[in-house]
Amino acid sequence: MAWLYILIASIFEISWAVGLKYSEGFTQLIPSIFTIITMILSYVFLALGVKTLPIGTAYAVWTGIGAIGTAVYGIIFFDEPKDFLRVFFIFLIVIGIIGLRLTYKSEPYIG
Repeated sequence: MAWLYILIASIFEISWAVGLKYSEGFTQLIPSIFTIITMILSYVFLALGVKTLPIGTAYAVWTGIGAIGTAVYGIIFFDEPKDFLRVFFIFLIVIGIIGLRLTYKSEPYIG
């Protein structure tokens, strides 16, 4: 369940990062409210995930998925550069996330 929480947190992270662009420095009311709400939700789900996952792993996956999603959104909707090297390095983040997930060893939660 913790990995699902991290995935949900990551989706909210993408949402608030993109929301920052639309809020225009928090000068647009609706996008600003959206951004703040999705920030809070992102942190709530991250907090739920780190109850059982190591903080380093959870945080790396959370920020990695957020970075990938935000970069891809920017390429598609904001006409940001999509040159080979940029896409290659985004792909490397994907590989890193997969590696963290595959090498994660579940340990009993001590709380």
